[in-house]
Amino acid sequence: MKTMSHPVLKDVVLLGAGHSHVTVLRMFGMKPIPGVRLTLISREVHTPYSGMLPGLIAGHYGFDDAHIDTGPLARFAGARLYQDEVVDLDLAGRRVICRSRPPVPYDLLSLNIGSTPNTAGVPGASEHAIPVKPIDGFLRRFEALQTRVLARKGRAAVALVGAGAGGVELLLAAEHRLRHAVRHAGFDASGLSFVLVSDVPNILPSFPAAFRARFHSILAARGIAVVTGAPVTAVETGRLMLAGYGPLAADEILWTTQAAPARWLAKAGLPLDPRGFLKVDSMLRVIGQDDVFAAGDTIAFSDRELPKSGVYAVRAGPALADNIRRTLTGRSLRRFKPQREALYLVSTGERHAVGTRNGVVVEGAWVWRWKDWIDRRFMRKYNDLPEMKVAPAALPPLADREALKEISAIAMRCGGCGAKVGATVLTRALAGLIPAARADVVVGLDAPDDAALVDVGGEKLSLQTVDYFRAIVDDPYTLGKIAANHAL
Repeated sequence: MKTMSHPVLKDVVLLGAGHSHVTVLRMFGMKPIPGVRLTLISREVHTPYSGMLPGLIAGHYGFDDAHIDTGPLARFAGARLYQDEVVDLDLAGRRVICRSRPPVPYDLLSLNIGSTPNTAGVPGASEHAIPVKPIDGFLRRFEALQTRVLARKGRAAVALVGAGAGGVELLLAAEHRLRHAVRHAGFDASGLSFVLVSDVPNILPSFPAAFRARFHSILAARGIAVVTGAPVTAVETGRLMLAGYGPLAADEILWTTQAAPARWLAKAGLPLDPRGFLKVDSMLRVIGQDDVFAAGDTIAFSDRELPKSGVYAVRAGPALADNIRRTLTGRSLRRFKPQREALYLVSTGERHAVGTRNGVVVEGAWVWRWKDWIDRRFMRKYNDLPEMKVAPAALPPLADREALKEISAIAMRCGGCGAKVGATVLTRALAGLIPAARADVVVGLDAPDDAALVDVGGEKLSLQTVDYFRAIVDDPYTLGKIAANHAL
């Protein structure tokens, strides 16, 4: 556990371990600000990289290849890692409300919490469809889907709703994986069928015509049916109900339609656009909030609209880290300028991909190798962290004169085990307790100390103490539970 050499003067809390926040952690680890403490709150410790999810589903990558372990990354940044789910914000009190722990205070807050597929208004979708987002839980859901397919001996109809790049790429990966698994289990893969469903007239509507044509050919060659211009009106057990099309058989349904924000944002008191996404300015600062930033799928720019794509979340990471740093040190912020034409490399299930940028379309195994190289290079930045030299302690740049005066007035800050509580705090806490009398406690209740003599039977007494107990995690709430459990 990396300890801070300065008192904590500013708490920066990062909600979500998205693509932008892992960059913030890495950049602060490489160049920390004395006196600033980071806290990452995330549902999962291993955060998936969306660019490698199709390859993971197809079977080309293992779990570790496609996930960033935020434990070592947080330690590298000197950050606390709280594995929990955020349910609300207390903006007036500057606190994050979590599901399973006390509120977490902050001086500066950043949100990078992703999105979920929008199933609102489609009866049965939330009960019968498998949402692809949040990505951190999709792998488990897909493994369960494969188990069900194999239990039916490979006789299953699989539908995917949503014909954007993510949906097309995922269905091709699922088709490759499931056909291989069925054959490997000794069953006939001809009993598997796949269909791509879209409510708009074309698949990949925001891409060049040549790009769409390549994927129409690829889908046809793989025996994947395409149904377009047919909005889903309801999802029932074993079938989709489509407007103007009728029922469509589907034993398994994957859902990748238009993104929706986290539900708790609606009550958090932050400004939202008509769809419920956080409104931010060009500096990635939430409108009307000097101490709240956001990036990734959860945001909506006030002056433009960007696709919900990991490409932009990755690009926003350095700008977000820089503007957090500038806010903390009192400097003017810089605009985030996303590229107008992003490079898209879309895999086809096999080690083959199609790419496009500025209207140019390329295809082949070499494109997949290019994509694989880019993705692995990205992952190495966060899984193979550099050894940083410890610089001489500097004066905290955030401390004003009053804060520095208070810090210097402290007679001694303990440099021992790092787990002691001051006498004033401890006395106040113990004063509210009424210990139950116990005959087996010979010394310890009437004259409290950091040790107690306990009669455990026989000729000897047991001396018990917690004086040696070090802070093994940088999380007072979790450490309190560990210490309490240890003392019972």
